[in-house]
Amino acid sequence: MSFTVTLPDGFHYVGAALLSTVFLLLGQNMTVSKYRKRAGIKYPQLYAEKAEAEASNDAMMFNCAQRAHQNTLENIPLLYVLTTLVGVKYPILSALSCATWVLSRVSYTRGYIKGGPGKRVSPLYLLGSMMSVGQLLVATYNVAGWLYADLASKSL
Repeated sequence: MSFTVTLPDGFHYVGAALLSTVFLLLGQNMTVSKYRKRAGIKYPQLYAEKAEAEASNDAMMFNCAQRAHQNTLENIPLLYVLTTLVGVKYPILSALSCATWVLSRVSYTRGYIKGGPGKRVSPLYLLGSMMSVGQLLVATYNVAGWLYADLASKSL
């Protein structure tokens, strides 16, 4: 069975928003590397040990940068799926939601590094989280509509 996917006008914005996540991840990766070097944490050690982090602000900042990057990596597959599912019907909404999420992760990372775990949540981060929930709702609506249309066309 084959089918044709027609992408709506404006879908290129979805592509641009998804591409921005690559720059986010590269920036986080460079930040982790910078603090790893400053803290003297050797590979393959994933985090500074508790005693290292307590003794060195650089080691604590490395841990915070590493955790912010890891948390982004944990969430990015969800973002990709939701942005794509929403984007095939509402590309501008999807691109704006994805771009807001990316900006919220920049804020999250900067807050985490500069202020520790207690400073990672900002109003911008909360807005990005709300965008994710919104995308989940819209994606669910889209998929339910597609399933309903498919089932309705087969019951004739």
